[in-house]
Amino acid sequence: MSTAGILLIALVLDAVLGEPGWLWSRLPHPAVLMGKTVSWLERRLNTGSAKRAKGVLAITLLTCLGLGLGWLLSLFGPLVELLVAAILLAQRSLVEHLRAVATGLAQSLDKGRRAVAMIVSRDTAQMTGPQVARSAIESGSENMSDGVVAPAFWFLLAGLPGLLAYKMINTGDSMIGYRTPRYEAFGWATARLDDLVNLIPARLTGLLIALVGGVLCDWPAIARDAAKHRSPNAGWPEAAMARALELSLAGPRSYDGEMRDFAWVNAAGAKGITGPAVLRCCDILWRTWALGLCLLVAFALIF
Repeated sequence: MSTAGILLIALVLDAVLGEPGWLWSRLPHPAVLMGKTVSWLERRLNTGSAKRAKGVLAITLLTCLGLGLGWLLSLFGPLVELLVAAILLAQRSLVEHLRAVATGLAQSLDKGRRAVAMIVSRDTAQMTGPQVARSAIESGSENMSDGVVAPAFWFLLAGLPGLLAYKMINTGDSMIGYRTPRYEAFGWATARLDDLVNLIPARLTGLLIALVGGVLCDWPAIARDAAKHRSPNAGWPEAAMARALELSLAGPRSYDGEMRDFAWVNAAGAKGITGPAVLRCCDILWRTWALGLCLLVAFALIF
């Protein structure tokens, strides 16, 4: 079976089954194991002097581990590749988390805050309803790239080794790729490598969202908004989603008790965002997934 065929089935399998609770309540999820590996390396290497060099060593080890493990697992054949790929794709779980935020907001602000706290790293205790909804949409847009398009892209390009190496890098970035006193030097290499491996997938995700959202004609404005974002990649899917939903995203938010004045994405869009907007975002994410699937089918037929 071709790599594209395996990926096609894996995408459908993930969309149908998501994250089976009965399985991951008994076994550690691979993402959890990756996180523990990052933590183990960070505790042992992020000490003393030369932290930037030690961070380079850490991400090199993580990437090599992903490549080696992916190569080893691929020796067991297409079925193992299919199952691992399906496990590491996150379309269904992504949408389920967003729907939980919309459901929570429909019940109470506190429930909405608790639901969004599961998917964002910013402070949530004092969020207003629109801030909760906006955070969920931003997270959903960015994670469409990080959790679905980028893993699929690297699997298609480099098979299971490429997918596992990407997940190692992305997990590392989510844990140590921060500009804080503890991680700024040590996590520098991880953050830069994550920027690199997401360069094409983020823009591809933005393009897919713009296509299904009917705002491809706004691509120059999407590109301008993306350039305002603090991340060189996350701004592309967020800017496309903001235009598709006619909303403003990003803007000021609080991290660790400190308000940060980030620029608005699509500043002219509506700012009074509510739960139904989160559900509309879910719809666009599914349509983005479906368009990606159609393009993959075309790729498989051609090549």
